[in-house]
Amino acid sequence: MKRETLNKKIKVSNDILFYIYTNIDVDINMDELAQTFNLSKFYMHKIFKEIFGRNIYESIKSIRLQKASSLLLTNKYSTITEIALLCGYSSQTSFIRVFKERFLVTPTEWRKGGYKTYSKTILEESKKAKESNANFDNLEANIVKMPQMEAYYIRHNGYNDEIRQTWQKIQTWSYSNNLKKYKHIALFHDNPVVTHLEECQYVACIEVNDKDLPDNQRLPKFNISDGVYAKFDVSGKDGDFLKFIHWLYNEWLPNSEYETTTKPPYAIYNTNKYLSEDNNFDLSFYLSIKF
Repeated sequence: MKRETLNKKIKVSNDILFYIYTNIDVDINMDELAQTFNLSKFYMHKIFKEIFGRNIYESIKSIRLQKASSLLLTNKYSTITEIALLCGYSSQTSFIRVFKERFLVTPTEWRKGGYKTYSKTILEESKKAKESNANFDNLEANIVKMPQMEAYYIRHNGYNDEIRQTWQKIQTWSYSNNLKKYKHIALFHDNPVVTHLEECQYVACIEVNDKDLPDNQRLPKFNISDGVYAKFDVSGKDGDFLKFIHWLYNEWLPNSEYETTTKPPYAIYNTNKYLSEDNNFDLSFYLSIKF
């Protein structure tokens, strides 16, 4: 019964988070949100924090500001007020205040190059990324339409080497279920270019082709969003991946004329560095975009 109760809490919390992502550009009223999921407001806040380790208000603020940090670079002709409205802020003044609290510069300063300084400090939180000499200037994107994918998953708080232990649990689960055909997918709820690595939510997922799995699984499951994505095929050694993410958001995206959406990006592994002996990876990275 305890496992069943936990799975229900996880499902509701994931549904709430998905609702936030898809409605991030409007005011999200907590009373209406609780009514939507037929929960008391107190219980809604309680289980969300229990599952994600941060409250709903913090999550909404973080998602809005991460979206704003990208839009300021990709929507070159939008005013600060227009960007604020797109991210759910009715007041430019309040937007500027919370943006500066988070990123230490104003939105205008961010556009003028402040984003490179800030993201460099994030990159330096990873010793391996700092040491990487990888260069992605010649990497090209393929624009693809991806289907919705159903995946079992384990969340991990923090972008660090301990992710390996999370993947080992996924691997143990797949061996126990004698799985033959599956994909390892990493979902990034937070952008590690603008979010301190210890605060990033990383989700280790496994998409299973075997539809005969019993329903009473230890792992919860959710849907990874369909849509239009820019796909990048990337391989390298440990530390190169964060360098790639920084190139993607700081170089490719601002010059591409595409805009990101609030759908979380994800990577499908051909070689999962967390389960390989040499820590090398080979993956396809999918960034949700619109034009």
